[in-house]
Amino acid sequence: MTSYSKDTIRELMDGTLPWPQTRRIMSAYKDEDRFFKVIEVLQDRVKWKDRILLPVGEHLFIAETAKGRVTKCECGHDYGDYRQNWKLAAAILVRNTDELLREVYPTSDLPDPEWMELREFICPTCGVIHEVEACAPGYPVVHDFQPDLEGFYADWLGQPLPRQ
Repeated sequence: MTSYSKDTIRELMDGTLPWPQTRRIMSAYKDEDRFFKVIEVLQDRVKWKDRILLPVGEHLFIAETAKGRVTKCECGHDYGDYRQNWKLAAAILVRNTDELLREVYPTSDLPDPEWMELREFICPTCGVIHEVEACAPGYPVVHDFQPDLEGFYADWLGQPLPRQ
């Protein structure tokens, strides 16, 4: 099995590898240390020193901090304990009027705001949109991902969960 360098993994994540090489990597079995190389690349990109344990989204991570494990934005904004719904600590833009929906659907048919709204979950520090939900008005904000970190590291990665 081929093991790719950290630089190759960085280029894969950035989308800068030539397509034939990207396709070859995507089609092959994953090298055993791929996850750790991805974490290294992500760690190099953030300005903070807390250890990234797991990426949650493109700019959102679970990190080990002095306060414990938290959900944290790439900019450093701390959303609190990773077991809590980070979305409730985000800035939330609710698109529930024709005017607000038209900003997203400028030339197509609009959804009926009485039946659907868009919720944008935005980092209050840097303004990155972490997630968008399309849902019925009044539908609760769902905590859609709570990983078993210990199980993932022990059972899938074969290593203990790193501690700060």
